[in-house]
Amino acid sequence: MRAIAPKRNHRPCKWLTRHAIFTEQADIAIDLRQRAVEIARMRSLRLPLLVSLLGLTLVRAAEGPPASAPLRWFKGNLHTHSLWSDGNDYPEMIADWYKREGYHFLALSDHNLMQEGQKWYELKQPVVVKGELNFYGGGEVLQKYLRRFGPDWVEQRETAGKKEVRLKPLAEYRSLLEEPGKFLMIPSEEITATWKREKTDTTPELTGPVHINLTNPREFVAPVKDADNALTIMQRTIDAVLAQRAKTGQPMFTHINHPNFVWGITAEELMQVHHEQFFEVYNGHDAVNNGGDATRLSTEQIWDVILTRRLAELKLEPMFGLGVDDSHAYHNFAIGKSNPGRGWVMVRARQLTAESIVRAMEAGDFYASSGVTLADVQRGDGRLAVEIQPEAGVTYTVQFIGTRRDYDPTSQLLLPPENTPARKTLPHRRYSKEVGAVLAETKGTKASYTLKGDELYVRARIVSTKAKPNASVAGEVECAWTQPLVGAKW
Repeated sequence: MRAIAPKRNHRPCKWLTRHAIFTEQADIAIDLRQRAVEIARMRSLRLPLLVSLLGLTLVRAAEGPPASAPLRWFKGNLHTHSLWSDGNDYPEMIADWYKREGYHFLALSDHNLMQEGQKWYELKQPVVVKGELNFYGGGEVLQKYLRRFGPDWVEQRETAGKKEVRLKPLAEYRSLLEEPGKFLMIPSEEITATWKREKTDTTPELTGPVHINLTNPREFVAPVKDADNALTIMQRTIDAVLAQRAKTGQPMFTHINHPNFVWGITAEELMQVHHEQFFEVYNGHDAVNNGGDATRLSTEQIWDVILTRRLAELKLEPMFGLGVDDSHAYHNFAIGKSNPGRGWVMVRARQLTAESIVRAMEAGDFYASSGVTLADVQRGDGRLAVEIQPEAGVTYTVQFIGTRRDYDPTSQLLLPPENTPARKTLPHRRYSKEVGAVLAETKGTKASYTLKGDELYVRARIVSTKAKPNASVAGEVECAWTQPLVGAKW
């Protein structure tokens, strides 16, 4: 049995299962191929899958953390795609990558579906797309899948001359990878819709995407159709999720994805959504325009406009910022590819369960990151403080960003340059420099800001001097973003 234990030279712990000896610090606590063989064998005998996991899942669940477990930081990604929609790898392979890279939780959020039921994926001939050979689940992609999990796990068939591979549902493959307190799979769906306004005598056709991730749903939520604006889609979708949560009692939440993807959502639309707490301030996809452009706001600028106007004018709750991957491409890592490992959230919770993650994030007890790790964040009692976990040779600047109550509320419409084609999306507005101003700045690994009483909110952005490995766009450096501390008078 020692031959299949991870070769890490770690001290063996005192318990084992039928197949593997586990080590206390191993990145992968079981040989996945051995477990896949066992699950496949149980299925062939038509025995309940739960029986095959008695040696691990039920034992470890019984050992769950006590009610007084200390708070921990859990690293996770809530925006991921697989062959179930438009990703280019099998879900087990993707989840295995994240687990090996030290993530604690993952949501596979494929477009307009939940990973449920029977789905056979046709293996098409490879084609060259943007200079890259795409195997569509076959070729070397399939061979890697077979090597990792074995032929007893990977189900193949040929129907009417077409070769197919069965895509495993989440309920089936999660048991291969999940470990209490170490790695968790959370159900998810990317609810994908498009708004459209027909052309008139005076205006061109206008259209744009609205993508909303739903974390930890019990049931599928269908996209809104036949809407002529982004706000309608967002509000109807959120209302449907709230209804499901009320009906089922299951904790779940939505977050608004990449507002600058094809420039589909403006700050003025996003700020009006009721009962929405989250949006993506950092998305690792190469085509989502995090930085804006000359006539459109960056996602951070959008965040400051949203916070300012929701708190000062609309009297709505603040909105929190997420970091995510939006990963689709798992085989070639480069700028121009939507690779994994670029953006994530660090959530502080006592237990690694879906409910604990949801509750902590709804309380704002998390931060977003594209590489910077924080040892501590304190947000409350009129004070925002951060402590950075430094890397050798890297320096850090902490910027406390906010808007004061007497800010200049004026804005101007940002129109495209003359003699350019008419845009099919709504224009952005530029606000005064008092919206999202840098209120204080500190260099070092510790910094704090105490509210003076005239701030609507303050948030912290931590900027490092370290170039981001496998950046989504050229010139990126690693950063982190805390959630806003709201002034007492709001």
